[in-house]
Amino acid sequence: MFAKKNKGAATAGQIDSLIGRGTRIEGHVVFSGGLRVDGEIVGRVLAEPGAPSTLVLSEHGRIEGEVRVGHLIVNGCIDGPVTVSEFLEMQPKARINGDVSYAMIEIQQGAVVEGRLLLHPQAAPEPSPEKTD
Repeated sequence: MFAKKNKGAATAGQIDSLIGRGTRIEGHVVFSGGLRVDGEIVGRVLAEPGAPSTLVLSEHGRIEGEVRVGHLIVNGCIDGPVTVSEFLEMQPKARINGDVSYAMIEIQQGAVVEGRLLLHPQAAPEPSPEKTD
């Protein structure tokens, strides 16, 4: 009736860690896998280099500092520069005060960026060779 889960395989969007509402962390946070923030972080939030990472910032969540992750889903507030190497999803209550570097982006109506939107250099399409006739 119940299937066993493969403990070695992580599912996309899986949350491994939670910083709950009412919790405030002062200092840098380094993580891999999935992290959900409903509280507040004052400091940098960095994904472990080379490891898959998803950061979910709820509408109650707030980050004051630099954010560097693979996949970011934001509906709260970030004060600082943001670098997303894969996909950034900004939901309606999202607020980012700082420059945003991204590979792919989805911005829903109501979301705000006060800063520059910069296409991540690795995500830029390669120029096609010119045709010579």
